[in-house]
Amino acid sequence: MSSALTDLFPHPIVQAPMAGGVSVPKLAAAVCEAGGLGFLAAGYKTADGMYEEIKQLRSLTGRPFGVNLFMPQPEYADPAAIDVYAHQLAGEASWYEAELGDPDSGRDDGYETKLTVLRDNPVPVVSFHFGTPSREVVDALHRVGTFVLVTATTPDEARAVERAGADAVIAQGVEAGGHQGTHRDIPETDGSGIGLLSLVAQIRETVSLPIIAAGGIMRGGQIAAVLAAGASAAQLGTAFLATAESGANALHKQALTNPLFVRTELTRAFSGRPARGLVNRFLREHGPYAPPAYPEIHHLTSPLRKAAAKAGDAQGMALWAGQGHWMARELPAGQLVEVLAGELAAARAALSGGGGIR
Repeated sequence: MSSALTDLFPHPIVQAPMAGGVSVPKLAAAVCEAGGLGFLAAGYKTADGMYEEIKQLRSLTGRPFGVNLFMPQPEYADPAAIDVYAHQLAGEASWYEAELGDPDSGRDDGYETKLTVLRDNPVPVVSFHFGTPSREVVDALHRVGTFVLVTATTPDEARAVERAGADAVIAQGVEAGGHQGTHRDIPETDGSGIGLLSLVAQIRETVSLPIIAAGGIMRGGQIAAVLAAGASAAQLGTAFLATAESGANALHKQALTNPLFVRTELTRAFSGRPARGLVNRFLREHGPYAPPAYPEIHHLTSPLRKAAAKAGDAQGMALWAGQGHWMARELPAGQLVEVLAGELAAARAALSGGGGIR
């Protein structure tokens, strides 16, 4: 990775931007202060809301940080399929005494307005999910001194990231919690994602961009492994979700290590786009029938998810989590960065001495 970018964060540890209120300013600030790269998630926020969080974060740390944007999604959803799914969810609405949301509540997530804010008030790093920004957008961010990162889940997507002029690619393996950052939502490919180590190796042989590896990473030894495979840094989400500074609901944090939730699964049940979460009742009952319709299904189920959280019912919540969720540690975020850095150093020492990674 270019020295200018790596100089932003001493440890090769990036806190993943987790939308929905998880990646709050105090979490990003704690990670930055400990030597990692903290991120704010602008997804599902207004441009004004994003700007307010940027100002809050700047009041908490003087260190570099990042902001993540969702790319606008094309209109391809079948309205009839959305109506059928809404009918199926009627029982959930009755149970939680909540109205279903309006699936037509907006699909571009305020993209252009957020870009304007980020051009007028530059931040050190901006990353993109669900697609690749245009070369014009990347160039405009570069002109104001912002580094640009883009998620890719395949080598072909990494090529698109390189063509756009981004500074680095975030290689997201299928192990990752939350939404897969695929550039196109193709239902026929559901469940065929590439594992992280294989993806890093393939992308390394496909493009010359630096790689940030993401997907199921919970320990410093795993960071050492992806660095050995060719990545320049590792991005961790679920590991930081459990920290004290995370804005995640307490039920969500507890579920990560709760023996009732033994596995994760990719599902369209909550948003209409493949996302990895802990298997609960809602996912089991509705996942097989959810149509490919993002963000329509996200808007449709939003009141149900909020009502379930208010009722203290984790079985109706979107419990996004990576495959290593049970290894989550309830530590302050800054301490977690320090622990991960120590584990990374120990793993590297073991490798250089002929031992194995633990």
